[in-house]
Amino acid sequence: MRPWLRHLVLQALRNSRAFCGSHGKPAPLPVPQKIVATWEAISLGRQLVPEYFNFAHDVLDVWSRLEEAGHRPPNPAFWWVNGTGAEIKWSFEELGKQSRKAANVLGGACGLQPGDRMMLVLPRLPEWWLVSVACMRTGTVMIPGVTQLTEKDLKYRLQASRAKSIITSDSLAPRVDAISAECPSLQTKLLVSDSSRPGWLNFRELLREASTEHNCMRTKSRDPLAIYFTSGTTGAPKMVEHSQSSYGLGFVASGRRWVALTESDIFWNTTDTGWVKAAWTLFSAWPNGSCIFVHELPRVDAKVILNTLSKFPITTLCCVPTIFRLLVQEDLTRYQFQSLRHCLTGGEALNPDVREKWKHQTGVELYEGYGQSETVVICANPKGMKIKSGSMGKASPPYDVQVAASPNFWQGLAWRGERHTGLIVDDEGNVLPPGEEGNVAVRIRPTRPFCFFNCYLDNPEKTAASEQGDFYITGDRARMDKDGYFWFMGRNDDVINSSSYRIGPVEVESALAEHPAVLESAVVSSPDPIRGEVVKAFIVLTPAYSSHDPEALTRELQEHVKRVTAPYKYPRKVAFVSELPKTVSGKIQRSKLRSQEWGK
Repeated sequence: MRPWLRHLVLQALRNSRAFCGSHGKPAPLPVPQKIVATWEAISLGRQLVPEYFNFAHDVLDVWSRLEEAGHRPPNPAFWWVNGTGAEIKWSFEELGKQSRKAANVLGGACGLQPGDRMMLVLPRLPEWWLVSVACMRTGTVMIPGVTQLTEKDLKYRLQASRAKSIITSDSLAPRVDAISAECPSLQTKLLVSDSSRPGWLNFRELLREASTEHNCMRTKSRDPLAIYFTSGTTGAPKMVEHSQSSYGLGFVASGRRWVALTESDIFWNTTDTGWVKAAWTLFSAWPNGSCIFVHELPRVDAKVILNTLSKFPITTLCCVPTIFRLLVQEDLTRYQFQSLRHCLTGGEALNPDVREKWKHQTGVELYEGYGQSETVVICANPKGMKIKSGSMGKASPPYDVQVAASPNFWQGLAWRGERHTGLIVDDEGNVLPPGEEGNVAVRIRPTRPFCFFNCYLDNPEKTAASEQGDFYITGDRARMDKDGYFWFMGRNDDVINSSSYRIGPVEVESALAEHPAVLESAVVSSPDPIRGEVVKAFIVLTPAYSSHDPEALTRELQEHVKRVTAPYKYPRKVAFVSELPKTVSGKIQRSKLRSQEWGK
């Protein structure tokens, strides 16, 4: 065990023995809180990152020892259900035992060495969490992927990452087989199944036979932990590499402050295992001693989610705004959430109307956060802070977050002979004052935050292009008000310039979301001979409005937007569609709609 943790754990165990003794004196307070406070101090940038760190060894195994000594409530560390009666509960001790067996499978049958890469493409099955921890124990770099990946997606990811192994389920195995011959680095294929398949190793069979003894790999804090393929709206996905510490320690503070977790909490995040938010949950819950709750949830079903919240003692819920939009369509008064006390959302902009409906019907506030695959939480509304509806909150420590000018944007204004009043801005992305719209930027110089991606692998040009001056430029546009709250406006390439008015799509989408006819929408620019471009809204209707007269409904929605927001932002063009194009991670692809409009 690392020296920086050893004395705290030993103190906890000594306190436990004193408490169990016969002297009759009250023992000192147990020190799990002190250990978490140490991790939190590192997460906040108040204490140096240790040279060596391994999440499995320095967090999970520590909680296992504290749990054994009675320093944690009897909640499981992991709780999985499938909705039809099957249920799995693991304590930290059992999680440690099973993950050590899984580590022996990776190092044994799979022959993986420290630094080798492994793709994890599994639905919400317990094995995803086991193998994730096993990768940490063996120094294997995990590459999560969503289960909607096509053969083309899988081939691109396997070839680009040069992954040596992949683990998946019955439904995806045929897709892997179809392209595996074109992936020369791929050496072993692991199947999570109760049946066999030619050319595949059966993970469950190997796990049953594996030894529970395993020596955890001694990893450095900056060693690679995970690679995520970004689900950007344009271009081929980039490989974002995170280190053992950037994720392993980077979420402790937000886990305590934004997610507000303690050892007594049971945290359910409905995200797919291939999204970064699955890792965000793992690395925020377990350092704080919380239980991760998982429902297999083969498909998103509002009633299943609501019934699960009613049936199980879930205290903390996180869903993307799209799911909350579906939940508030239901009659929430029919459900009793006995344990639910804290709700969170992120991944896309939250419409104020959805937040207000959720809070009104459940009595539980909805706290929005914002981050990227490249970062941990950038902005958030931590529990206890005043919420400004529509804002994504304030900068989340240790990040220094600013709104900066875009070089191309300002050069474009200069070319048209225009000036920005009140501030002279150069082409290096200098900071803008409150109220001005610009790029969301995170300061990376003179000191780069440890909880930050290492680079875009094999793509130094993209890595360099993401930086301007002292800042990492997120590519998202926002404004910051005088109180330090950030207001999301949209992606750089999503902003609409109509008759010199700059219009963020999220503003229009939020206004549309307040109308009962709108289930979801996407707003893009559309060519116009007079204005250059205008706002066009693609709208998916709620069932109650699906048979309404389109022309009358278009006029009604246009007038609605004029009333809710500035009139110049209203959609001059409207198209009703059955669905919106989305990435495999569920983000709306405005770029496809924009290309469709502009004939690109």
